[in-house]
Amino acid sequence: MNNDKLRQAIVVVMVIATIVVNGLATALPLNGQTTGEISDRFQVFFVPAGYVFSIWGLIYLGLGAYAIYQALPAQAGNPRLKRIGYIFAISSLANIAWIFLWHYEQFPLTLVAMLALLASLIVIYLRLDIGRAKVPSAERWTVDVPFSIYLGWITVATIANVTSLLDFLNWSGWGIQPEVWAVIMLIAGLAIAAAVSLTRGDVAYLLVLIWAFVGIAVKHQGTTLVATTAWIVSGLVLVILVAGVFLRSRSPATSDAVG
Repeated sequence: MNNDKLRQAIVVVMVIATIVVNGLATALPLNGQTTGEISDRFQVFFVPAGYVFSIWGLIYLGLGAYAIYQALPAQAGNPRLKRIGYIFAISSLANIAWIFLWHYEQFPLTLVAMLALLASLIVIYLRLDIGRAKVPSAERWTVDVPFSIYLGWITVATIANVTSLLDFLNWSGWGIQPEVWAVIMLIAGLAIAAAVSLTRGDVAYLLVLIWAFVGIAVKHQGTTLVATTAWIVSGLVLVILVAGVFLRSRSPATSDAVG
């Protein structure tokens, strides 16, 4: 088996392993508790409503599409896919590790795994040059869009992981109220959205942020400051998204690169 075929096979195996482990985590469930049940223990405001986590179904569908596309014989020598295959394997290992660490309540180590997952996805995103590279439509929908969605969700999940860990450690928040910290995190999310829109025009990534922020507003509607800020930030991200699409559509040099 040559190196390209080995890389393609590893990607397929890691996608299957990631989906199976995440499925079993809820079906069994691991350590007698589901991922959501553990999450609900923490009194934090950056965790969205339960329905928002259904995005994992879309993520896994996208990863399945990526696994199939990159495994095609015609894609064995694709330079973009060659640059990310083994990094993707690392991201999958981090994803799987996080599941076990979370379910067995090793919360400080979950942040290590989450940061490894986030870092590997950022590397993949940059190596693919999403939003800038001109690629065939099939590759955009089976590679670029899935990784945009995945990175968008893990961006949110990393912030949620940090806030949950701090709650577990009984961090005082330097005297700042949790609601105010939630507002700060939402504003940080808005800044990230603006940066991605300006530099990449990545619609899929921004839609994931809107999905998550609306979910935060829905879950914490009883906390006016958090809910109102989440709704406002969601609206602003939508405005940024629309403005970015409009501006890039008027630029022939970049219109083909929008993911």
